[in-house]
Amino acid sequence: MSRREQLESMLADDPQDSFLRYALAIELKNEEAFDESAALFESLMKDDPPYVPSFFMLGQQLVQQDKIEAAQNILREGITQAQQQNDQHAAAEMTEFLASLD
Repeated sequence: MSRREQLESMLADDPQDSFLRYALAIELKNEEAFDESAALFESLMKDDPPYVPSFFMLGQQLVQQDKIEAAQNILREGITQAQQQNDQHAAAEMTEFLASLD
């Protein structure tokens, strides 16, 4: 069973598990299934509270696809969410990555 299949199987038991959804989104990104990956990251970004690592990973994916402006917007939103959740480490990582895109 592939890693993707394992994650999908675990998600069948707990479809709202944020970490499993995030892990599956990363696996899809690695497989270059970008549309599916982006959809999962975006769903995580809409959770209450938003799953902060998803902003950074989607930003990186968008850069990989040469969608720089979209990545910058996602990263700015992620920095705001990280700060609201008092996740200074994530905010700093995204700030640094955002600065590298200018």
